Amino acid sequence: MSKIIRIGTRDSQLAMWQAKTVQSQLEHLGHKTVLVPVKSTGDLVLDKPLYELGITGIFTKTLDIAMLNGDIDIAVHSMKDVPTVLPKGIVQAAVLKRGNINDTLVFKKNEEFLSAKDAVIATGSLRRRAQWLNRYPTHTVVGLRGNVNSRLEKLETNENWNAAIFAGAGLGRLNITPENSINLHWMIPAPAQGAVMVVALEADEETRAVCAEINHEETQICTAIERKFLNRLEGGCTAPIGAICYINKEEEVNFKGILLSKDGTKKIEVTKVAPLGKHDDIAEFCADYIIGKGGRILIDELDRGDKVTNIYSTKKLTNDQLALFHEDVVAESNDAIKINPNRLSKSIVRNEIENVIITSKNSIDALLTNFSPVELQFKNIYCVGRKTKRLVEKRIGKVKHHEKYAKDLAEHMVEFMDGTEATYFCSNLRLDTIPDILTKNNIKVNEVEAYETKFDAEKVESDIDGVMFYSPSTVQSFLKQNKAKGIAFCIGETTATEARKYFEDVRVAKVPLVESVVELVNENYK
Repeated sequence: MSKIIRIGTRDSQLAMWQAKTVQSQLEHLGHKTVLVPVKSTGDLVLDKPLYELGITGIFTKTLDIAMLNGDIDIAVHSMKDVPTVLPKGIVQAAVLKRGNINDTLVFKKNEEFLSAKDAVIATGSLRRRAQWLNRYPTHTVVGLRGNVNSRLEKLETNENWNAAIFAGAGLGRLNITPENSINLHWMIPAPAQGAVMVVALEADEETRAVCAEINHEETQICTAIERKFLNRLEGGCTAPIGAICYINKEEEVNFKGILLSKDGTKKIEVTKVAPLGKHDDIAEFCADYIIGKGGRILIDELDRGDKVTNIYSTKKLTNDQLALFHEDVVAESNDAIKINPNRLSKSIVRNEIENVIITSKNSIDALLTNFSPVELQFKNIYCVGRKTKRLVEKRIGKVKHHEKYAKDLAEHMVEFMDGTEATYFCSNLRLDTIPDILTKNNIKVNEVEAYETKFDAEKVESDIDGVMFYSPSTVQSFLKQNKAKGIAFCIGETTATEARKYFEDVRVAKVPLVESVVELVNENYK
């Protein structure tokens, strides 16, 4: 190639080392090059807005613009700083052979603080912070910014810090790795850590062909997997995500990934091994595994950042249920009531009971805590709700009839029930609807308190838009600690009746399911 290849680089010491390494390798192959340090975007003008070009990387933006403006032919980056989606018109042209992948702990005196309860560690990386706190939860992690040399200086001069964490590759490339340092082999590095990427214009086939001569295939394969994993999790510098991939002597591709909460209390890990050549789905498999283990909820929590809770659920929601909310919903959930099965006498079920009323899963659980299914010889079982019906038929026996609401069930029993007596397995806080209707129609109701319902609601500090309720007792429990503000989103009409005593705006789900209440909430944000 006859033209001189203009190598764009930031002007930091480490960036210049990386650019000079690329320059050396290209010139060794006989190509002419020149370094072009690019410092600021202030005087660079583009015809299109940055967002249209997909320019997002805080450390790569300046060089992206310079390349699109035609001021440089290639740009050299620390690969872990490069967004997983490159700007339009720019492509990866080469990856150099990877250096030290590890994070390195630099300490002041000795390593005794690692076994101490109290220690202060400095790092500006959320990933390093989260992993350190996961391993050493009693330690304090403080922020540390600046270039490598300034960070080392801050560590040296701060009397309260015990150590700081650096990328081992950066220290090694500048030949400034302190004696008081150790590689943290247990800490999973950032995706593509220790690798150097070269990018070029997609349309510049001649330059891309030259760069391909210095590409290290094994590093390219491994970093591509790590970055694809990161991309699929949709995590950037705001998410504590780690990934490392390597190819062993048996030509097996080994991958390990991790996602953590910012405070390190939650951690989801994944590992996978595949033969080289059959490794294409590793990143997708591992990312989907993380997502399936609660990763999507964890990332959503990270994305919400400091957003304030605007919806409160009086029932603890599962990860799958939380994932159903509209993007503008920041939901908090806790069980407002606690259920304790009562001890029931064997005499209650000694003889076959002709008519039984079961209105909740709690009644089913309480019965099966005390008796085996064989002992529960009920001739006619009446239920409220399809879900309760399914559980009864799965665990106890055939259901004679069910209705969506308690009032409808009681009215049906008045008209069609055989006999004049029914046994109602209920809670200490049961509603009067069924007993009142049956009693007024000369049907004797034998109430058996199968379980105890205790109020256990939390005080909600946020000024919320609405509360999700699932039973009259959840309404009562919530109001023991909080005022009736916002919208009451209710699972059914019975719950709504109780909520209307206190809330001005009460909305009822179309189907008595948690997911239907979530959809009710979402409609408010569309």
